[in-house]
Formats: sequence, structure tokens, C-alpha cells
Amino acid sequence: MKRTMRIGVLVPPGNPTTEPEVIRLVPPGVTVHFTRMVAHGVTGSLDGQEERNRTQIAHLDDNVALLAMVKPDVIVLGHTATSYTLGREGEAALVARMERTTGVPFITAFGSVVRALRHLGVQRVALGAPYSRTETLRSKAHLEAHGLVVVHAANLEGVSNIYDETPERAHALGCSVDRPEAQAVFLSGVGLPTIDVLERLERELGKPALSSAAAMMWNALRTIGVTTPVTGFGRLLASP
Repeated sequence: MKRTMRIGVLVPPGNPTTEPEVIRLVPPGVTVHFTRMVAHGVTGSLDGQEERNRTQIAHLDDNVALLAMVKPDVIVLGHTATSYTLGREGEAALVARMERTTGVPFITAFGSVVRALRHLGVQRVALGAPYSRTETLRSKAHLEAHGLVVVHAANLEGVSNIYDETPERAHALGCSVDRPEAQAVFLSGVGLPTIDVLERLERELGKPALSSAAAMMWNALRTIGVTTPVTGFGRLLASP
């Protein structure tokens, strides 16, 4: 009998969205296992986001060691903004260290977005994020550091806590950031509830729409050799 494949996901504390969303994105024969990262203060708040990111990074080795105990086939860092804090070289160093320590493939939400955009043949992208303007511009710079062209970037106005946001607001953000020259729309932020709006956005905009959550699970499945299409959440996950 073929064994069940396991995906391990690291998520921030206080995030109520990620677990139920990403579990819906895996086909039969794959299970998802979670560990909460360490952060202090009001999680999901725009205030203190950078400090919380750095606290999470400081404790990642212990978190990954705990998650590795369930013997996952891949470990996913389910927090896009961590990559923006690390920068391109820091992110690459983290991935290499975690893989060397655990012997398990280690991927990030942001790295998954880059891989997904390349898979879709996208070079020019519109970016929407539930962050502050400063953090959104860091997101834009990180995408550009990987050779992508960000034709427009905007943050969701009126956010007090990312985890209080709704799919309707995520949909409105996707519509507002799109530009004719963009080949795809990317919604950053794993904690933003996005997966139920991606297919709708694609119908309305006539182009790929992807989010951090969708991209990281697509990449996790491809990393462990699972290519079963998952429908209902946009063309990325539905692609063979």
C-alpha cells in the first residue's frame, strides 16, 4: 500500500485562517501537520510586525525540529513576510540550513510564489498586500530582486489586524491592484483569506490570480511528487 505523504507547515501564532484553508488544498493521500512559530505581542497587527518576524526567525530552529518529529516529506514556512525581513540571501541561507539540519526539503511561501509565477510564465505581476505601505514596498522589492517586474503594488487600506480580514476584502484588493499590463495578480500574506476568491478573480480579470497560501501548497505538493490537480482554487493548483 502506498504510504500517506506528509506536509509540515510552520504558521504564526494567532492565525486562525491558514490551517483550515490549506487543508482544503491537498488531494487524498496527503496529510498536513502544523507547528506554531514563536512571536509576542498582538499577532496579525500591523504594529510591531517586523519585530514579530524577527522573533519567529530566532526560534525557527526549535520549531522546525519539533515539526520534523512527524517525519514530513517537505516542510513549509507558511509566512510570506518572513522572507521580506530576511532578504534574498538570508532566505536562501535559511532554506539551506534547515535542509542540512533536518534532511527534509524546506520551502518558503515566498519562494513558492516565485516558482509558481515562473510555472505560469508570468514576468509582470500586480501585487496586493494587507501590510503597511512600508512592508508592501518591501514585498515589491523582494519580488523585483528575483527578476520579476511589479507593474503596480498597493496595500489594503483600513487593516487593523490581518486575521480579521474577509474574503470579500481580499477580492476587492485583487480587483483594485490589477493593471492591463500585469500578466497575473498576486495577493501576499498567508493569513489573508484568499483561496475562495482566486477562481472568481481569474474569471473577472481574465488572468492568473494566486496567493501565498495557494502557491506554497502547490509547491509543497510538487516538491513531494504529487501532481494531482486540485480544482476550485485557481488555475495554478488545477494545472498538471
